[in-house]
Amino acid sequence: MIKMGPRCETIGKYVLPVFRSLVAKELIGTYNLTQIETAQKLGTTQATISQYINSKRALESIGHIDKLLPQIDAMARKIAKRLANSKMAPEEVLVDFCRLCSSFCEVESSQISDDCVI
Repeated sequence: MIKMGPRCETIGKYVLPVFRSLVAKELIGTYNLTQIETAQKLGTTQATISQYINSKRALESIGHIDKLLPQIDAMARKIAKRLANSKMAPEEVLVDFCRLCSSFCEVESSQISDDCVI
């Protein structure tokens, strides 16, 4: 478990890179998209996709979020399918990711802050 605040900083540091990496790998491996096509679908660069594919990005975050990986992987597969079938724009990926993020963050009634425990 990691406790940091604010929640978007924590999620952005540990979860988002892993999520993007999983989506990129799914788009390339399952849907046979090129790195350039994948980058366009995710609204990033081909160089970033290359780093995701070669596990040069996001790898260090996996140890911090191992309990969340099944949920992240399931969402990544759904997003990849929608992106591959052109049923989702790159900006919509973040909206769905925010929904996933919200599911990780439990707000206790006694806690009045944006801290999140993941």
